[in-house]
Amino acid sequence: MNFSAITTILFDLDGTLLPLDHDAFIHGYFDLFGKHCASLGYEVEAAIEGMFAGMKAMIFEGEGTSTNKERFDRAFSAASGIDSESFNARFASFYRGEFNQLERAATRSERAIEVVEYLDDKGYELVLATAPLFPWQATHERIRWAGLEPAHFKTITTYERCRYTKPHLSYYKDLLEEIGREAEECLMVGNDVDEDMVALQLGMSTYLVTDCLINGRGASIEGLRSGSFHDFQRFCKEHL
Repeated sequence: MNFSAITTILFDLDGTLLPLDHDAFIHGYFDLFGKHCASLGYEVEAAIEGMFAGMKAMIFEGEGTSTNKERFDRAFSAASGIDSESFNARFASFYRGEFNQLERAATRSERAIEVVEYLDDKGYELVLATAPLFPWQATHERIRWAGLEPAHFKTITTYERCRYTKPHLSYYKDLLEEIGREAEECLMVGNDVDEDMVALQLGMSTYLVTDCLINGRGASIEGLRSGSFHDFQRFCKEHL
């Protein structure tokens, strides 16, 4: 295949640029979330109930008008009885502090750093196309866990700016519109068969990174361009 039309590389973060023990991260996140809520005087059970309601609203209730954050805030307040505006202001320090304890669930990949720097040097536009379920602060911190900087990327998807999340095709459509690219100009690189490889349906090229493979439905990956991050690094040097 000729990749000469590719101008833009879209990277997933967790499990792709940032090798991650997903279960350890999620369990650790909710543990730290609850402890921080308690330290602020909130009822932990109510706050966690609000968190789950907000996550559900972001993932399943995208209607094309509100951002993920706006839907999260409405659902969080309705389920928990906690004013989301006040909560967000008081909780912001969490992402500058305790949240970084979760770096222990991640492993820095020197190959990922090398690939990003290689593609940047070659003049490709780099986009961080992570699932936009977190505030920008949390996403920027995880980028730094990977040994990278937010400045490496032209666009970073976060819950403040996105109206949908993966695997909704409108997440990718909105992103293409934001960056001003056609699908055929883009290569989506990720580790989740359902959430990342769905970009094929829009005409993007894709590469499935298998080191931290997520394949929730057990779908066949035969026919997908795939391999370890080492394989992807070799692919970049041969084709990009």
